[in-house]
Formats: sequence, C-alpha cells, structure tokens
Amino acid sequence: MKRPVEVINRTLKAFFDSESASGILLIFIAVLALIVANSPLAHTYHDVFHNTLPDSVMNVLKPLYLYKLDNLHMWINDALMVIFFFVVGLEIKREVADGALSDPQARRLPVIAAFAGMAAPAAVFLLAISGADNPDQLHAGWAIPAATDIAFAMGVMGLLGNRVPSSLRLFLLTVAIVDDIGAVAIIALFYTSGIAMGWLIAAIVVFGMMIACNRFRIDSWWIYALLSLALWLCVLNSGVHATIAGVLAAFTIPMRLDNKGDSLLLRFEHALMPWNAYLVVPLFGFANAGVALAGIGLEGALAPLPLGIGAGLLFGKQIGIFTAITIADKLGIAPRPARASWWQLWGVSILCGIGFTMSLFIAALAFPRYPLLVEESKLGVLSGSVLSAILGFVLLRFAPGPGAEEEEDDEDESPAVQPQTS
Repeated sequence: MKRPVEVINRTLKAFFDSESASGILLIFIAVLALIVANSPLAHTYHDVFHNTLPDSVMNVLKPLYLYKLDNLHMWINDALMVIFFFVVGLEIKREVADGALSDPQARRLPVIAAFAGMAAPAAVFLLAISGADNPDQLHAGWAIPAATDIAFAMGVMGLLGNRVPSSLRLFLLTVAIVDDIGAVAIIALFYTSGIAMGWLIAAIVVFGMMIACNRFRIDSWWIYALLSLALWLCVLNSGVHATIAGVLAAFTIPMRLDNKGDSLLLRFEHALMPWNAYLVVPLFGFANAGVALAGIGLEGALAPLPLGIGAGLLFGKQIGIFTAITIADKLGIAPRPARASWWQLWGVSILCGIGFTMSLFIAALAFPRYPLLVEESKLGVLSGSVLSAILGFVLLRFAPGPGAEEEEDDEDESPAVQPQTS
C-alpha cells in the first residue's frame, strides 16, 4: 500500500507537469483575489500592495534610482513582471528562429488571425463606449481587450485532453505569441509618456552592448544577466514602460547550439519558465485581479467601460479571429489547421478572448490617474475572460470533429436513391 505522502507527491508532480496546471492556478488565484478584496481583509489587501514603502527602504532605493517603485504593487508590475516579458521575448525569438513562426506558410494564418483578433476587440470596445458620458476619457482603454493570455487559454485547452487536435493547439499557441508581440508594441508605442532622453540614450547603449556580446559569441549567462538589469534600470527611468526591457534583453540572448545541442536561450527559458508560471504571473494576478465590487456597485458594473472590455474579449476576439480564418481559407490565402472542424475553430476563437494577464497589465497603464476606471477595467477583463473560458471549453468539449462535418456534407451532396422496380 502506498504511503499518503507518496500519493500526494505523485499527484502534485502530475499536476505541475500537466499542460493545464498554470491555467488552473491562474483561475484559482483570480477567484482568491476577488474573495479577499470583498472580505474583511479588503483593507489589508489594499494596504499591503499600495501603501508607500517605509522611509528606511525608500532611502536605500533613491540612490539606486529606484524611487519610482515606492510600493509593492509597483515592484510587481514594473520589476517582477520584467521576468514575464523576458520569458515572452525568449519564446518569441525561439519561435521566429526555429519554431511555429519560422515557416512563412505555417505562420500566415495565425498572424492574420492574431491581427484581426486585436483589431476587432478594439473596434467593439470603441463602439461600446461611444454612448458614454466621457468617451474621450475612456478611449485610452482601447487596447485592453486586444490581448490573449497564453497560460490561461492553453490551460483551458489542456483540460480537454485529446479532444482537440494538436494542429489546433499549435494554432492557438502561435496566435497568442503573435498577440503578445502586438501587445508589447502597443505598450511601447501608446502607453509611453515623458521621455527622459538621457536615460533613453543610456538604454540604447546598453542594448547595443548586449547585441555586441551576442555578435562576439559571448555565452556567459551572468554577463547578460547584469546587462539586462542595467537595461531595465535605464528603461525604467526613461519614461518607456520598464517591462519593454525584458523583451529587448531576450532578443539579444544567443540561440546558437553548443556541442550538446543546447543554447543559452534554451537554458534561460528552461530555468525561468517554472518561476514565471508559478510565482511571477500568479503573484501579478493576485495583486491585480482583486476588484472591490462594493466600491463599484451595480451601476459601475454595467458602465460602458467594463461592458466594452467584456464585449471586446467575448465577442470581438471570436468575430475577428473566426472571420479571418474563414476568409483566409475560402480565398486560398492560408488553409485552416489540419484535422480541425469549423466548430472547433470557433471554440478556439472564443478561447482567445481570455485576456487576463496582459489585459490587466494594460488596464493599469491605460488609466494611471483614475483608480475607479482601473477597477472597472479589471471587472470587464475578468468577466470577459471567464465567459470566454467557459463558452470556449463547452463548445470544444462537444464540438464534432472534421469527420462529422464531412459526413454531413456528403449526405447533403449525394443524390437521392431512386426506388428499384422489378
């Protein structure tokens, strides 16, 4: 008979090794944050993340030019999340160099679908807020429903097991990666203000040094780690959002293979992936997903901002992506994923409406001076993401495979059988 400790260890190992583990953990964290933010612990929850750090700590941070990070929430969003963006950058570089994005033919459909899946939610959002009393103030949130959460979406798909063809999993992963590229570009271009040229020039110099290290075939991890920290410090004080440093640093990490078939990029990715999935993103989710519903009220919950974000994620994503797939396939621009039915493609299009991590991140950037609008944005992100997860899961769970569609088409096209006469 197996000991209880062994059973628990095997169960935990099987869970964390599964594809859906990080997504399930995010769901749990989001629910926990909502519960805490609406419980007697609400004030403690807010104070822990948003109260200014003690003077003794700030006195240490100021000489290091870290005075902007004056509370725990800022440390999570502007420092810890750099690891998340660094891992995203590593993944993007690997996929572009030697993965799903390396083949122009294979990446054509996901790229088209991803761009349509960013444009349509933004359009739905702008349409939804057009009747608001303050539409100009809300316009800054147009990019909030444009992002897809890779871990959350892949986690939900992982729960479906082999009911979903591998080609569809690859399609979702590729769309989400292209989506991340778009989100990073949006943050850099549209959520940057007050550029400090001295720090920006310093950031460019450090970035150039990292590229030079790659060119001269330097593979010492600690050199890239130190330069990455320097790049983050310069970007943090430049006015460009600090997390962009994570992506830029990742692009400079060497991917050339050694005699063991390994590379510095793969080692960084392998080492940071568990920390990113089970510490960085959950901590970010817990710090940002807690919405005080009592402070918003029913009127706030039905306000144009949360409705626009929720509608953008739930309807805009699926409309944009599914329409792009259909048009590309029918016009011969790019075929739909192999062994995937139209019902399954629709289900995956809905799953792409799970915004969570990146959407919550952009929400904080969109309304830095309006805490209530940030809270309303969070409510829209959570509602749109949860509904997309549930509807996408249900549709994929019961969607017929391509074989069933072909049989229906054959029945429709076959001529009626004439009765035989003797």
